[in-house]
Amino acid sequence: MIKCNNWPISVCTWSLKNDFDKLASLREQTDVNYLHLGLSPALAADGDKYLRTIKAQGWKISATMMDFPQEDYSTLDNIKITGGIIPDDCWQDNLKRLIDGIAITADLGVEYLSLHLGFIDMDNQQALTKISDRTIELAEAAKEKNIMLLFETGQETAEELKSFLEQLNHSAIGVNFDPANMILYDKGHPAQAIEILKPWVKHLHIKDAIRTQTKGTWGSEVPWTTGQVNSAEFLKILKTTGYSGAVAIEREAGDDRLGDIKSAVESLKSFAG
Repeated sequence: MIKCNNWPISVCTWSLKNDFDKLASLREQTDVNYLHLGLSPALAADGDKYLRTIKAQGWKISATMMDFPQEDYSTLDNIKITGGIIPDDCWQDNLKRLIDGIAITADLGVEYLSLHLGFIDMDNQQALTKISDRTIELAEAAKEKNIMLLFETGQETAEELKSFLEQLNHSAIGVNFDPANMILYDKGHPAQAIEILKPWVKHLHIKDAIRTQTKGTWGSEVPWTTGQVNSAEFLKILKTTGYSGAVAIEREAGDDRLGDIKSAVESLKSFAG
């Protein structure tokens, strides 16, 4: 098992479109043996085959991840409306989807399930009550299976997410920290955000980005070490927080994802702290 500092190096399966031939090739070339496992294929008609492949290839799983069919990431405005557990017309389907995902995560012996919860509007009490009630319902279901739900950062500032987590005050809720998302959504500086959220951070993405120059639009995802996360500084600060989880490489853009992931592995392996 390869590590960065004392953190197991993992890779997000969706970065390679859940292609286990490519993932197996990556493991042969890098010795990465941990996955942040996308669960959507496990919920499909041939989901059992997907899960059997994971077990047959002997992968370790640092966390699972759930996304939602209605999510539209084409613009910031669209994902604000369609993201996570927010849309009312999708709630019952997404509730079942997450309950099933929690059960699969437990069956795999994995502790964490990550998701984008959706935009948290701290200034709209009606919207805040709705997302809080739904989140608690999910957290209670996760707690019954000894699973912790990890909310991915980026769609609100670290201060806003901290306030939301403090209000919920639930033992089955934590954070999957994505430093690039703080830049992509233009919601603050990753190094400052990790300090604010460190009591809740249980899992972490390795991803880099460049901030937008046009307000209301996306920033740009770039290969690890080439953007504004300032990878060396960020990892040094991460180390000071006492973080003890996995670091999962996520690459959702570019024409050579496999090459970019391999480069990120080498960079992480060389981190001296």
